[in-house]
Amino acid sequence: MHSHKKSPLVWFSHITVLLLVILWTIPTFGLLVTSLRDKDQIVASGWWTSLSTSTQNLIYRTPGAEGQTEEDGLYVITGNALDGAGGVVSRFGTSSLRPQEFEVGQTVEMGDGQELTVEADGEYRMTSEEPFGRRGDRIFVTAKIPPRFTLENYRNVLTSEGIGQSFLNSLTVAIPSTIIPVLVAAYAAYALSWMKFPFRNLLLAVIVGLLVVPLQMSLIPLLKMYNWIGDIFGVPSKTYVGIWLAHMGFGLPLAIYLLRNYIAGLPREIMESARVDGANDFMIFRKIILPLSYPALASFAIFQFLWTWNDLLVATVFLGNSEQTIVLTARLRELLGSRGGNWEILTASAFISIIVPLIVFFALQRYLVRGLLAGSVKGG
Repeated sequence: MHSHKKSPLVWFSHITVLLLVILWTIPTFGLLVTSLRDKDQIVASGWWTSLSTSTQNLIYRTPGAEGQTEEDGLYVITGNALDGAGGVVSRFGTSSLRPQEFEVGQTVEMGDGQELTVEADGEYRMTSEEPFGRRGDRIFVTAKIPPRFTLENYRNVLTSEGIGQSFLNSLTVAIPSTIIPVLVAAYAAYALSWMKFPFRNLLLAVIVGLLVVPLQMSLIPLLKMYNWIGDIFGVPSKTYVGIWLAHMGFGLPLAIYLLRNYIAGLPREIMESARVDGANDFMIFRKIILPLSYPALASFAIFQFLWTWNDLLVATVFLGNSEQTIVLTARLRELLGSRGGNWEILTASAFISIIVPLIVFFALQRYLVRGLLAGSVKGG
C-alpha cells in the first residue's frame, strides 16, 4: 500500500479556508458578546475580558429632599451607590477632581453639616441636621464589577429605536426581491437553453452585456420612469412594488446567465424522454428542470437575498426613508450618526441585521453540495 500524501496546494487551500473562518468568526463572536454586555462594562473593557471582573468608575446621584427620612432629629438619606450593579466598592469621593479620595467605611464631611458614609457593598448613608435640598448630591465610587450580561440592549433596540419596524420593512423588501428574480430567471434560462426561437443567441448576448452596466447609471432614468408612471395613474412612485421590480431588473442578468449555464448542462436524454412521453415545455420545466436545479437556484437565492437585505442605495432611491418604509440598513445609518457613542445600541442593532442572512445561508447551504443528478437517471 502506498501512503497518500496531500499536495502543498491542498494544504494551502485548507489553511486559507481556516484563516478566513477565523477572521470571520472572531469579530462576529465579539459583536455578539458586546451586544449582550452592560453599557458601562463595554466602556470599561473589551469583549475578550467579558468573563472577568472589571474596575469601573461610577457616578451616582442621591435623591433630594423627596428621599429623606427623619431619625432622632437628623435627616437621613440611604441607598446603594452601585445602583443594583453588584460588585465591591474600593474607594469613593464627593468631587470629580478626587473620585478616589476616601476609603470605604469612612465617614466624611460634605459641608453644611452633612456627612456621608459608603460601605464596600455600595450602601451609603447621608445625614444632615437641616433638611436636604431638592437636588441630590453626586457620589463617585471605584468598584470591581463582576461580569454581567443582559438582553436589555435588544429590548431597547427593538422597541425604542424603531429597529423592529425597520426589520419588518427589510423582510418585506428582501423576500419578494429574492423570489421574483429567481422564478423569472429560471423560466428565461430554460427558454434560452432548450427552446428554439429566433434571435436566441442575440438575446443571450444582450443579457450578458447587461452585466457590465453599472447599477448607478440606471437609477435616475428608472426613478424618472417611476415618477412618470405614478403621475399617469395617480399612485405613489415609491412603493414596495417599485423596489421589487427594481431589484428584479438589477438581478436578472446575472441570474439568467448563471442558471442558463447550469440548465444547459443537464442531460439531453432526460428532456427527450419526457417529450416522447408527451410532456410539454411547462411540464418539463416544472417536473424535471426545477427539481434538478435546486442547487443553482439556492446558490443564487443566497446571493440575491444578501444583496437585497444589505442594500442601502436602491432602497433609499426607490423606497425613501419615511418611518413606515425605512429599511434596516438606513435605520442603522441614522443610529450611527445620532448614537455613535452608544456601542450597546449599535452592536445589538448590527447583530440583528446579520442574524437573518446567517439563518438563510445555513438553511440553504446544503443544496450547494447536493448531488446534481442524484436519482435522476437510473439503470435498467
